[in-house]
Amino acid sequence: MGSLQWLTVSTVLATYAGVAVGRVPGLRMNRGAVGLVGAAALVAFGAVSQEQAFASIDLGTLLLLAAMMVINTNLRLAGIFQLVGNRLLRLAKTPRALLGLVVLSSGVLSALFLNDPVCLLFTPLVVELCLRLRRDPIPYLVGLATAANVGSVATITGNPQNLIIGQFSGIPYLAFLGALGPVAVVGLLICWLVIMAVYPAEFRGRLESVRALPEPRVYRPLLRRTTLVVLLLMVAFIAGVPVASAAAIAAGALLVSRLRPGKLLDIDWDLLAFFAGLFVVTGAIEFSGVSEQLFAAAAPVLHGGVAPLSLVTAGLSNIVSNVPAVLLLRPEIPSLPNPDQAWLTLAMASTLAGNLTLLGSAANLIVAEVAAERGVRLSFTAYLRAGAPITILTILVGILWLTALG
Repeated sequence: MGSLQWLTVSTVLATYAGVAVGRVPGLRMNRGAVGLVGAAALVAFGAVSQEQAFASIDLGTLLLLAAMMVINTNLRLAGIFQLVGNRLLRLAKTPRALLGLVVLSSGVLSALFLNDPVCLLFTPLVVELCLRLRRDPIPYLVGLATAANVGSVATITGNPQNLIIGQFSGIPYLAFLGALGPVAVVGLLICWLVIMAVYPAEFRGRLESVRALPEPRVYRPLLRRTTLVVLLLMVAFIAGVPVASAAAIAAGALLVSRLRPGKLLDIDWDLLAFFAGLFVVTGAIEFSGVSEQLFAAAAPVLHGGVAPLSLVTAGLSNIVSNVPAVLLLRPEIPSLPNPDQAWLTLAMASTLAGNLTLLGSAANLIVAEVAAERGVRLSFTAYLRAGAPITILTILVGILWLTALG
């Protein structure tokens, strides 16, 4: 490699290290800032030109992500997450049933919408209910986080890495759901069973009588309008309308409102900046020729089928995080013998790998941070006890299922 390639590799590695850690020691930089600084440095060094940098950014993915954020904001303001959570959690009569309802509701809602907002809004409900019932919140919080990741594997709109894969693969929404939906269903069952096995003392007997949870604040006009738009969006997905276009139209319809635009446009700009920066970083790897050399060395493994690709993806996802892992592997996927199977494998392994440790996905960290604000500490080791076996078993199920599909 030439000097420019070495400089490119060094900058990319430093960027991925900052992304993996989530901060830069001594500086107040989050993942979004790290991604943008890395991209800017690569342009400054000449590793990628301005035109190449712009060409690397996939506007369709950014549009889809922003549209889903607008939809989630409307759902949150309408109170639908709290309403569903309260209704479901009140049905529980035993600790096993309570865990099952937490896992089911978290998994299903994460499949329909991005998993991070589900964790953000459900964590306070789970903590409050467990404390009212005098139960240990930890197993239920682990169930919430792991189920959010597992459930999100089912659809293109379940998590950020699936959004990227949906855009680049061209796999229809229903085909994606048909391929990975069964993995999510079995995975949610695995979450429930493993957590009960890891925390057996918590799941004996029945629950005490539940003190009524406070009624959620529901803005019914917005709830009705948002529910209608979301149902039409699901119909559009099923009908085969391009996912980004359908989501953007739905978001546009929701912005026609008497509410202040600032409320409805509550977009996570840090996440969008993070995506844009990483697109440029991975683009620099491609344009510099580094990726060609790396993939030539890794070709025997990547072309080895579902199992090797799953292991590489899962390992890489736990080193640099799942979104960077997907962007790194993205250029090679179309050259594999069965690209659709490879895209689905990439989605499955990168998502399920997020359950390995507490640091494995943003959803896990959200659950831990929100719970800590309410006096409940979800430690790294407490999460790992259930997260590790859940990850191994669910990825194994995914490998067997996708191999069988061919």
